[in-house]
Amino acid sequence: MMDQNWENFLTPYNQAVEELKIKLKGIRKEYSRSNMHVPIEFVTGRVKPVNSIIGKAALRNISFEDLETEMQDIAGLRIMCQFVEDIHEVVKLLRNRNDMKIIEERDYISNKKESGYRSYHVVFEYPVQLIHGEKRILVEIQVRTLAMNFWATIEHSLNYKYQGEFPDAINVRLKRAAEAAFQLDEEMSQIREEIQEAQHLFSHNKRTAINKAHENNDFL
Repeated sequence: MMDQNWENFLTPYNQAVEELKIKLKGIRKEYSRSNMHVPIEFVTGRVKPVNSIIGKAALRNISFEDLETEMQDIAGLRIMCQFVEDIHEVVKLLRNRNDMKIIEERDYISNKKESGYRSYHVVFEYPVQLIHGEKRILVEIQVRTLAMNFWATIEHSLNYKYQGEFPDAINVRLKRAAEAAFQLDEEMSQIREEIQEAQHLFSHNKRTAINKAHENNDFL
């Protein structure tokens, strides 16, 4: 396919990712302004590179004509959370939105993958407004804790080296690391209230210091 055709094909996906990043970051700011615990630590997004689309399509025998309906992660976002409980709150927020129609949810936290991978995936239909009208595309959001994301990032890097065929020793260590990351999340959940209280106190003191600095500047 010509580069120009790929550019046209991916335009709504790029637009969707940018719009959704703004919306999700807006949710984060809204929680912060309300002095509530912020379930979203940060948000990232990307459109799958053309070579990755071609490779995945060949692997799964997906024709170009079927890409829009058969490949769910051309537009992808990740929402990182501090606690496992935050993941469930974020998923609830996504379910309640009227600008996306959820098609599928995959809970890899309660049902981890064989590799040890944990995350919560939400696939939904999202309307993009283009000059020739509305186009509805599929978008995938992965919601993870910071610990889950660290493990997944390392596993993804190793996948490039071994092409999914990990040596047994690496496989064993990855599974151990996945369990260690899960235990970290479990331990943090046990002291979640204390952590949130400390964070709230820190934020309050920071705001007070900034306000005092502004007051002092007014007198200069």
